[in-house]
Amino acid sequence: MHLNHLDLNLLVALDALLDERSVTLAARRLHLSPSATSGALARLRLYFDDSLLTKVGRRMVLTPLGETLQSQVRDCLLRIRATIEVRPRFDASATRRKFTLMMSDYVATVLMPAVVQRIEREAPQIELEMRGYENERHAVDRGEIDFLIIPTIFLPQRHPAEILFEDDFVFVCSRDNDRVGDRLSPAQIIEMDHVMPYVGTGHVPAFDSWMSERLGRLPRTVIVAMNFITVPHLVVGTKRIAIMQRRLAATFARTLPIRIVEPPFEVPRLVEMIQWHEYRSHDPAHLWLRNLMKEAGRQSLP
Repeated sequence: MHLNHLDLNLLVALDALLDERSVTLAARRLHLSPSATSGALARLRLYFDDSLLTKVGRRMVLTPLGETLQSQVRDCLLRIRATIEVRPRFDASATRRKFTLMMSDYVATVLMPAVVQRIEREAPQIELEMRGYENERHAVDRGEIDFLIIPTIFLPQRHPAEILFEDDFVFVCSRDNDRVGDRLSPAQIIEMDHVMPYVGTGHVPAFDSWMSERLGRLPRTVIVAMNFITVPHLVVGTKRIAIMQRRLAATFARTLPIRIVEPPFEVPRLVEMIQWHEYRSHDPAHLWLRNLMKEAGRQSLP
């Protein structure tokens, strides 16, 4: 189909080229050969009478027109996609859709088992793809994912969002840790060695500020785990302790020799939000899945 003498199929190629800034990477994303993608770029350059991408050193950079077109083309494609995917009637049992969700391993562990069980019963033809945090601040903008699930303190503000579920925090220790009784004192928390999840992504609560405020200084972290779900495994058979989300601790307490110990002070609650692109707000399938996930969040309380 053509509009103003432009083959609209070229808009998809243009979006990939402006985003990847590489013919090779754009070709991989479009499932085309590099020569076919290079041909599409040549046609686009001819139509816009502009290079769109130009080589500077070893890099390809956008021309001023390319910079201008990037967000406009992406917005246009998102609107089209949102329009053609919406159906006036939604039948979960007969719908064929794939949804991509971005979340932490914590959310995937405590929430998603209940979600996929409901989907198997109610919408067996729906597919889910779960991703870890990767450039999440732009993933919703770009339409690369359907839902971003993230703590409220890290939530980008550009799109609609609502509370998915809440959680609080507890300490965990090995079941045979004789240094820990039924309760932990602030002095014990300072003296004992801690296991903490890796904070490189920034997606952990602000432990440092409130821990320092209540204890006077930070506890000693001797083990940094690669993610949330590794933490409880690394206290087993040791004298170490860890602070972690209650739902996750309760999940692993059923299978690992660990004990849950309540904190001796108030810990800020964790609020997990679910966010989606504004163009998806009126998509019945999106609304159905959002509601299903919120129900699963309420029902999965430990």
